[in-house]
Amino acid sequence: MTTVKDSKLEVEGVASLPSKEITVTHHDRAVWEERETYGPPGFRGIFTSHYVALCAAFTAMGGLLFGYDQGVVSVILVMPQFLDRFPQVSETASGAGFKKGLLTAMIELGAFIGALNQGWIADKISRKYSIVVAVVIFTVGSALQTGAVDYAMLVVARLIGGLAIGMLSMVAPVYIAEISPPEIRGALLVLEEFSIVLGIVVAFWITYGTQYIGSEWAWRLPFLLQIIPGLVLGAGIGFLPFSPRWLASKGRDQDALQSLRKLRQLPTSDRRVQQEWYDIRSEAAFHKEVSTERHPRLQDGRKSSRAKLEVFSWIDCFKRGCWRRTHVGIGLMFFQQFVGINALIYYSPTLFETMGLDHSMQLIMSGVLNITQLVGVSTSIWTMDRFGRRPLLLVGSLLMFISHFIIAVLVGKFSNDWPSHRPEGWTSVAFLLFYMLSFGASWGPVPWAMPSEIFPSSLRAKGVALSTCSNWLNNFIIGLITPPLVQNTGFGAYTFFAVFCLLSLIWTFFFVPETNGRTLEQMDHVFKDISSEAEEAQRRRIESEIINGQTEEVNVA
Repeated sequence: MTTVKDSKLEVEGVASLPSKEITVTHHDRAVWEERETYGPPGFRGIFTSHYVALCAAFTAMGGLLFGYDQGVVSVILVMPQFLDRFPQVSETASGAGFKKGLLTAMIELGAFIGALNQGWIADKISRKYSIVVAVVIFTVGSALQTGAVDYAMLVVARLIGGLAIGMLSMVAPVYIAEISPPEIRGALLVLEEFSIVLGIVVAFWITYGTQYIGSEWAWRLPFLLQIIPGLVLGAGIGFLPFSPRWLASKGRDQDALQSLRKLRQLPTSDRRVQQEWYDIRSEAAFHKEVSTERHPRLQDGRKSSRAKLEVFSWIDCFKRGCWRRTHVGIGLMFFQQFVGINALIYYSPTLFETMGLDHSMQLIMSGVLNITQLVGVSTSIWTMDRFGRRPLLLVGSLLMFISHFIIAVLVGKFSNDWPSHRPEGWTSVAFLLFYMLSFGASWGPVPWAMPSEIFPSSLRAKGVALSTCSNWLNNFIIGLITPPLVQNTGFGAYTFFAVFCLLSLIWTFFFVPETNGRTLEQMDHVFKDISSEAEEAQRRRIESEIINGQTEEVNVA
């Protein structure tokens, strides 16, 4: 039983901490409505919590590797120096389309496998050490790509690199989410998408420059250069603190407190640190108890029981208490691909070519598209915590629908003779840039941010792994259907994606809750997963036990 007093919930029969009153949160409102935060919400708060911001920015280098590796191939595949070494993918070779597609598919297949496996690796050895494992694999893959001497070696190298990219794309947002205070978590999670797009931009302009090297180093050098940030990430991640939420999930409560002390740059006696430490332990203890009740026969610690418990924990992602979150995580990644970002990127070179732009200008305009997306993502560093996740998704869906619709009309009416309709062609380019800006500000960053926020601590790594796998699977599907859609239906492709933009708006409105300003431990209430009085009583009992223990520790100290 609880009583409310001055916006503070005090558990009856439990002594409150001397000068360290704990707020027991049983609602889904933003935390700054009832408790003191570490600083102002949003972008301004980054400068208050500067250490955790630096940790997040450094971890986001995983996104830089991801983006760079994706961006580097787009220019390399058309380099004469590359085609001389790998004639199998030149336009004149038999089966070139399949072999070129296989190089892309290997990355996506590897990423799918890597993301799926990173779920249990990140739980087993910690978030930060799993990043080290990913960097080692990435370095091997990059070295093999740099030294590739035939097509088969390159395909295997791309698969290995894909494994690492999938692992990094899954675990980096999880680590950032788990170390961030709620008032700036959105801004810090945007750094992942910002780094991805920045990697694409950097890779594009590096390969744009190296194409003028007369030897094979025109394409080998870009592959080699990506090893450098990978090594920096692998070496530096060891100096960052462990995720306090991972430590708490392993029963290392005092280590979790010390990690919070370092992350927040505050003494362990600080009321805000004590409050967060309490929240983390309460949520971890509750979900551990729920797991024990669900799987009572698998708690004996035997290796076979641990293996079965691992399998059942994946299944738990689709059971009551988590299935809504899994639906949202997978759905966000599905719509991120099906709102048509790849369709416009795919068609843009054709549009530029038919408008009379030479090859060099076509490449430059493609680079401008990426920069436009980067500008869009940059705005979300401010807007994510200022307006919230839902408004960005809803407005982004609407603006992207408008862009697709207008481009579909223009392509349908004038694509047969763009040179005679230059104003209409440049209007298409303008809405192409507008689309990239809209996507970058909404459906670019939010689907990478939200999955790492919404899952309970016991299932977070696996839930984010499933969400990330959805991204890579749907990325693969879009890669297969976009070329024939554009070639065979023309404007129909953009009508198709416009419909999915509308569907994404409707789906978001009905199913995606707001997570802005909520702690990770509030997500049970955000998703209304405490569905019975018995569960509520169980949670309150655990909270009482932890407050008693915390009070005793402070009194002894």
